[in-house]
Formats: sequence, C-alpha cells, structure tokens
Amino acid sequence: MRLREKLRALQIDQAPRVLVVTAVEAERAAILRGLGEPEGESARDNGEPVVVLAGGVGPATVAATTAGALTRAEALGRPFAVAMSAGIAGGFVDRAPLGATVLATRSVAADLGAESPDGFLSVDDLGFGSAVHSADPDVLTALREQLPAALVGEVLTVSTVTGTAARADDLRQRHPHALAEAMEGFGVASAAAQAGIAFAELRTVSNPIGPRDRAAWRIEDALAALAVAGGTLASLVT
Repeated sequence: MRLREKLRALQIDQAPRVLVVTAVEAERAAILRGLGEPEGESARDNGEPVVVLAGGVGPATVAATTAGALTRAEALGRPFAVAMSAGIAGGFVDRAPLGATVLATRSVAADLGAESPDGFLSVDDLGFGSAVHSADPDVLTALREQLPAALVGEVLTVSTVTGTAARADDLRQRHPHALAEAMEGFGVASAAAQAGIAFAELRTVSNPIGPRDRAAWRIEDALAALAVAGGTLASLVT
C-alpha cells in the first residue's frame, strides 16, 4: 500500500510528505542526486514532498535534529508522514556485502544498556524501556517494491563504530538477524515515534563490520548505491 493510500484510509486529507535524515552532507548530496535535485540546494523545508536533511552524527544529535524538523513542519501545517534514516553503513559481509542496499525491519540500539559479568544487558532486559523501533510495514513494503534487490533485516544503531573482531562477533551473536550497523537509525526512529509518524531506515554498505581497515572501505561505491536508492523515494508519495 502506498503512503497516499494509507493516509486516505486514515482519513487524513493531505498529500503525504517524507523527511529523509542523513548523518552528513555527502550522504544528503547522494540522495539529492538520485532525486534529480541540485546538491547545493537549501536544506530548509519549503514544503516539498521529500525533504533531505543532514542531521548530524550519532543517535542523540540526529534525534534532536529530526524532532526539531518534525515540530517545525507540524507548526507550519505541513507535517511529515514518514521520517526516514538513510546513509551508508558497515555490513556483516556474509549477510550484507559491500555495495548492498539494506532496508531495516527494525532499528536496534545495540549498545544501549549495561555490561554485566554474564554479558550485555539491553534496556529491555533491564526493564527500562525498549532498544528497538520497528519500521512501518507499509513503508517497508513500498520500499521493497521499488528496491527489489535490497536486503531486508535489522540495522543496528551504535554510538561507537565497531573496530575489532571481538566486538563484531559479540554483535553477530546477540543480533542474528542484523545485516548492518550505523549510528543514527534509532535516533530518527525515536523522534518519529514521539511524533506519532511512520519510520523507515535505508542503508548502503560501505565497509565490513570488524577490525578497522580504511583500505577495505568502499565509500564512493556506497554513495553511488545510495543515490540509486534515493531516486526511488519520490515514488512513495506520488
């Protein structure tokens, strides 16, 4: 079901809009290229169906940026229907190889919790809330229709990028359905949840999760794949 049909079913008489939030300007520029928009175009929301914003690095910063953008849009009477986290990511290469496009079923705050002698305890284990936000099923379905080659699974949100084999193995064991890790998805998802709107996460894989090896990174390839994926986003609201 496309978003316009979903909103009509909910009796919301308004054209749907999508807020796409990246971490850095290079990711934003890639998506703008895919959409056929000038890369240097203002990041301000002028009422376009798809607005792309570079929201900063890390879950806290991007949550605040996203919440601010959603609040301003609501106050202006042109709210967003979807907030999407998008950008490049590390991948568990046996699950999501370099260059792959990944759509999140869930965004998981993988390092939000506590260490213990018996292993890591998530905030769910501690009874302090949840470290998981699920993607909106209708948005995910629409994205899968537009990106049939994309891999679908969990995307981890971390505050510290994995740089050792030991940590990679720990994440792999704790999250058997995870395909990739990035630093912003859970933050965007939290802002979307507070605003009561749909959430999605889209990633393209630039590097393997594990020992930090810049020579193995393929950032330009991942940005090219992000531009291709970004070019499909306008179809969600038309």
